[in-house]
Amino acid sequence: MTLDRTTLATFVDHTLLKAEATTDDVTALVEEGASLGVFSVCVSPTFVSHAVATAAGRLAVATVCGFPSGKHRSAVKAYEAAQSVADGADEVDMVIDVGAAKAGDFDTVQADIAAVRAAVPAGKILKVIIESAALTDDEIVAACRAAQSAGADFVKTSTGFHPTGGASVHAVRLMAETVGGRLGVKASGGIRTLEDALAMVDAGATRLGLSGTAAVLDGFDAAGGGAGQPGDAGY
Repeated sequence: MTLDRTTLATFVDHTLLKAEATTDDVTALVEEGASLGVFSVCVSPTFVSHAVATAAGRLAVATVCGFPSGKHRSAVKAYEAAQSVADGADEVDMVIDVGAAKAGDFDTVQADIAAVRAAVPAGKILKVIIESAALTDDEIVAACRAAQSAGADFVKTSTGFHPTGGASVHAVRLMAETVGGRLGVKASGGIRTLEDALAMVDAGATRLGLSGTAAVLDGFDAAGGGAGQPGDAGY
């Protein structure tokens, strides 16, 4: 698959999760996302209704749940997810209990994901943020397996708010190998250039969480409009 500007845009969740964001900012996000041809916008739960109304079917609307720490009771995460779906969200990106994963308690991790899955009905997408930079390789694999067993649609690297960092090519490749195409893989956090984005897709990402989408896509123009392709030596 050739990755030109238009094709890469369809991988993108155009994201605004800053605490200081306003409804005007969300309106601008949606309009920019529509003009760029992204797959969706990702906004905080309080902005879902506004984003849905503004998008008017031009793109999907995603939101977050248990964000950014994951240290919420499962029932609270499930309620938050259900409310977002009721407000019109097409996709929900939930954060696992990273501490439970670090403790090796993947039964708790899986049960937490399953509780949210029960609140996000068929036809709506559930992505599971594992905070990969905070996990060992074995923990990444176990978290991905828990997400799959609980019925998730995607595993996602990062919130972008954790001090250990965001997405890495290594983590994305490991996640993609673990889920083996049965789930999507979203790379998010710290992807700021076209080279970063193409490297994540090359490693197996099927979705990208970007806040600076225009700058990333403008990398094609800076390169003279050339297209990239996974596996090409040019990036």
